[in-house]
Amino acid sequence: MNIEEVRNYCINKNGTTESFPFDKVTLVIKVMGKMFALLSLEKDSINLKCDPEKAISLREHYADITPGFHMNKKHWNTIDFSHSLSDELIMEMIDHSYNLVVNTLPKVKREELNNL
Repeated sequence: MNIEEVRNYCINKNGTTESFPFDKVTLVIKVMGKMFALLSLEKDSINLKCDPEKAISLREHYADITPGFHMNKKHWNTIDFSHSLSDELIMEMIDHSYNLVVNTLPKVKREELNNL
């Protein structure tokens, strides 16, 4: 996947917004106001939230998945999507991050999201 494909996949998810709250090169993508992806415009990489056990397993199996850069390394991975990772795996990790965040939303926000 290229950077535009990754961005489009993220922002086409229900209830998402995008902004540059930190700097001009880090696109933050949120669902219902909560971050689930940080996309670097300088590098072909994205930070995604991940279940801690799954995060460790992914890092052990793929050299292009490392602990989250500038993030809580227990809960975030940095994914370099410019090399060997399949599009399917990248989309799966984006879906996982999105779903982790959605599942932690208050019931009212989840219901609002379902009605969008």
